[in-house]
Amino acid sequence: MAGLILFLLLAVSVVAADEDAFIGVNIGNDVSDMPTPTQVVALLKAQNIKHVRLFDADRAMLLALANTGIQVIVSIPNEQLLGIGQSNATAANWVSRNVIAHVPATNITAIAVGSEVLSALPNAGPILVSALKFIHSALVASNLDSLIKVSTPHASSIILDSFPPSQAFFNRTWDPVMVPLLKFLQSTGSYLMLNVYPYYDYMQSNGVIPLDYALFRPLPPNKEAVDANTLLHYTNVFDAVVDAAYFAMSYLNVTNVPVVVTESGWPSKGDSSEPDATVENANTYNSNLIRHVLNNTGTPKHPGMAVSTFMYELYNEDLRPGSTSEKNWGLFDADGIPVYILHLTGAGTVLANDTTNQTFCVAKEGSDRKMLQAALDWACGPGKVDCSPLLQGQSCYQPDNVIAHATYAFNAYFQHMAKSPGTCDFKGVATITTTDPSHGSCIFPGSAGRNGTFVNGTSLAPSSNSTASGCHSQYFDHGSSFASSVIIGILFFTVFFL
Repeated sequence: MAGLILFLLLAVSVVAADEDAFIGVNIGNDVSDMPTPTQVVALLKAQNIKHVRLFDADRAMLLALANTGIQVIVSIPNEQLLGIGQSNATAANWVSRNVIAHVPATNITAIAVGSEVLSALPNAGPILVSALKFIHSALVASNLDSLIKVSTPHASSIILDSFPPSQAFFNRTWDPVMVPLLKFLQSTGSYLMLNVYPYYDYMQSNGVIPLDYALFRPLPPNKEAVDANTLLHYTNVFDAVVDAAYFAMSYLNVTNVPVVVTESGWPSKGDSSEPDATVENANTYNSNLIRHVLNNTGTPKHPGMAVSTFMYELYNEDLRPGSTSEKNWGLFDADGIPVYILHLTGAGTVLANDTTNQTFCVAKEGSDRKMLQAALDWACGPGKVDCSPLLQGQSCYQPDNVIAHATYAFNAYFQHMAKSPGTCDFKGVATITTTDPSHGSCIFPGSAGRNGTFVNGTSLAPSSNSTASGCHSQYFDHGSSFASSVIIGILFFTVFFL
């Protein structure tokens, strides 16, 4: 669904200090093989992601998110901003079509009005606050203002003299916009949306910012950046930029508007002029960012207050114009294969499955043979497991029975899905074990110190309400006379973790 215009961001969403953070990633629309909304929602569920942000208010996506409980931020694209900012009626119509038509089934919690308007569309700056107010008025008229917040994402470049953070201030050219904007956010209980890219800060610093400082890598105390005015120590660029926003707001006498980071990430590939856009650095930054947010450490100015963060991004946008790095901010390629393995062992339940333990998925003894065969058909078919070792004459063909073959396929799928919860069930005919089922020359995926045979990528997971249809498998129980069936599941993608 390449034409689907959405900008899905898995939210690290915490506004209050006493809440825990959630982690997520954004999906741009310049992807050659965009998954369908149903597939995207299946991914969110599989990864326990409870907060998303859409770049627009795509109807199909909002319908797919209905009745999931996932909290959604919808957005007004920049090209629609001028009309909305100049007409209360246009704003009310937008809210009616894109919000009221979907709530409460779809849990819309905020509206992002434009994106980096002061940087990308400065001519719309004078009507930005009007647009926010018109949208908010439409929510008030529908009694939704207490449930849905209104804000607008800013580029961090609107903050000048960002280090030391205590001396930071917003570009004063935009005071006629920022002052009423912050008052609006304050009066409506909303938050300042900010895009934070330490990669660009590092690239533009001409060597002043150390790479380790941009990547959240540990620094010796004598290398930490210290704000001479506050004596606060900064160990990473991300925290310094967020605190710069807080200090810039306090300079305008606003002290109670939280910062939500709407975009942050690191490219895994770049042109020759971008030598630090590498897989290793992207992995390091995103892994450390996720840990930093999930630990709820906050920033030096606001310790313990988790910073809401939307990661940029889930997919590499291979159709995106511009430099090589512009196309390579994703955790996945367009086909769903991970670009790299995030280092997230023990980070939590969201995008952080612990795969260090030696566990395997095997067929349950005594299981119904028809259910085993149906599940095996699914694993070797729609599940995209490489079942070639089960073919006659191959390493795992013997013993030639449904239990042995199902055990191989179930475990291959379980390892393929990074041991995610629910991927070793197969309607109750599979179970997890710590005993390595490898035997002879048949080496099972996930076996310690041995090469697995599964391939990372897009896959189908069996759902609890799967149905069956006729399809015979070539991989197991070749002498059986009963008809086999295929379990039909939901398409989703999984990040593989170390």
